[in-house]
Amino acid sequence: MKKHCITVAIMVAGLLLCNPLRAQNDIGFLPEEEIPNDLIYLPAPPANGSQEFLTDSVLYEKNKSLRFGDRLTQAIADASTDTDSILTYFGPAFGFVITRENAPAIYDLVTRAKYDIRHGVDHGKKEYMRRRPFVYFDEHTPVPDDERSMRYSGSYPSGHSVRGWGIALLLAEINPERQDEILERGYQYGQSRVILGVHFQSDVDAARLVASAVVARLHADKEFARQMRRAKREFAKLSR
Repeated sequence: MKKHCITVAIMVAGLLLCNPLRAQNDIGFLPEEEIPNDLIYLPAPPANGSQEFLTDSVLYEKNKSLRFGDRLTQAIADASTDTDSILTYFGPAFGFVITRENAPAIYDLVTRAKYDIRHGVDHGKKEYMRRRPFVYFDEHTPVPDDERSMRYSGSYPSGHSVRGWGIALLLAEINPERQDEILERGYQYGQSRVILGVHFQSDVDAARLVASAVVARLHADKEFARQMRRAKREFAKLSR
């Protein structure tokens, strides 16, 4: 029996190695090739020295002034990208905190869609490898433990912001009566990245466009549509 289990494990590992992209996409709704390609529909990030880059630089300095009190605390908390943390911070806007236990259909929808939404920025990040503002200006951020990994990853578009705005769009569809509160929370999730100095404003703005594009594409997927219907039915029961 033990030998059989080891053999199966080796076979599974071999399949994953032969087709790593398929393995990585099993958690989402869309195959990688069906996720909208941000390199095609987004412009390149602002070039250093351009008027647009000057605007980014001014907004970087302006948002540093928000690094205090509750807003800074929230910005640091928003650095978390796991589903549980994000849904916790969306709780007040949504009306309650969504968990795997109390709303499994909604939780599953968000978890799987978040994977597709996040991968919507992959091409741009790899192609442009834009330096983050704290690297460009040779400064430190309020999240020093994250600086090392971020220093060597692309800034445009923002991976955090694409998650925040994409999840906001999904939750606003499920609970339209609180759409304004939910969308405001999703917007602020992205702004937290500018406040921390780990993204330029244009990185965040581009990420919101990516999130909207991927969510639109998800609505054309039959499995996603079924899960969205389950999520809406679940929310209707919870709201009674």
